[in-house]
Amino acid sequence: MIEVLAQLSRGPAFLAGETLECAIIFTNPLSAASTSASSEMLAWASAQIHCQFHASENRVALPPSDDSKHDVQAENETVFVPNRGERGQCILSTPPKILFCDLRLDPGESKSYSYCEVLPVDGPPSFRGQSVKYVYKLTIGCQRVNSPIKLLRVPFRVLVLHGLKDYQFPQDEVVAPSNPFLEEEEGVKKDSRLADLATELLTAATSRRSLHLYNISNTRGKVGKFGIFKTVYKIGEEIIGTFNFSEGDIPCLQYSVSLQTEESIQEEFQRRHGQPVSYSTHARHQESCLHTSRSSFSLPIPLSATPGFTTNIVSLKWRLHFEFVTSRESVETHLVPENQPETITWSGAEQIEVDTFSWDLPIKVLPTNPILASYVSQFSSTNSITI
Repeated sequence: MIEVLAQLSRGPAFLAGETLECAIIFTNPLSAASTSASSEMLAWASAQIHCQFHASENRVALPPSDDSKHDVQAENETVFVPNRGERGQCILSTPPKILFCDLRLDPGESKSYSYCEVLPVDGPPSFRGQSVKYVYKLTIGCQRVNSPIKLLRVPFRVLVLHGLKDYQFPQDEVVAPSNPFLEEEEGVKKDSRLADLATELLTAATSRRSLHLYNISNTRGKVGKFGIFKTVYKIGEEIIGTFNFSEGDIPCLQYSVSLQTEESIQEEFQRRHGQPVSYSTHARHQESCLHTSRSSFSLPIPLSATPGFTTNIVSLKWRLHFEFVTSRESVETHLVPENQPETITWSGAEQIEVDTFSWDLPIKVLPTNPILASYVSQFSSTNSITI
């Protein structure tokens, strides 16, 4: 028996273009004192990253795939296919890397290997929608002699920041005295520069603030004004907006604001022509606002949500969806007299004629620091199997 443990060194979330590092440990758990202890042998082990795409058959029409031929594992087959048995299609994969050949482990012995690979910049982000899914996994395959291949899958999350792949790091950096005892790998340097560049781009895009004002009106007249200071956000930020109903001619009885994503399939891949767009609500605020001059709301963007993106098959956009309930008639405002001689009970109107209308405000949602995204990831940094 051999235990295989895979541990992502920095957590399960990465930016496309970063280097994924994983420590893979092979252990013979039996101690030398055990009566059944013996040396264990593995013929080989390899690792590879792949992105699996799965689409709803009711919503997406795709050409046939050749992946089905890898669903069955022959007893003596030695071909490493990381997506064997997975649903959907493998749309992206890195070259496989051999960890070792002919490994022998004595009782209680462990051997550790390090796997490093740059995540492709031209792939989609991790996404689990109503119509399509993009799932990234690091798959480690290992095999005993004359035994089927065993696969250990390590799922992780990929965030895509547009503009990173077009950036060329300068080659003429300042040369500093080098210490041979403190040598830093080039990949670590580039990853650090990539993270710094991503932080700069995100900060520049989301820190700009200027008041955007929108008039809220229906067919009967002006209801009020809506104000928001920016329309570009990172996942994990809060969206804050304000309403001013004091300048309105039409009384607003209630409003609601929903933070939504809009998932649409590109026309050439739609199962039915003109099929509707899928909406998902991530946060919602509702408030009764009769006789209210000003109001505000705050909606958090979940760190687990997928930023907006577009591929040849699907497009994901973000929006604020507003719904207003207004009165068709003016609603009298009751004032309490200064010298009220006796107690008077006020009650709301039993029936009011109302109108309802909605409005959508597109917003842009970008990724965040992948270390922050790792804190709320559904994936574990450590995975293991026994073979």
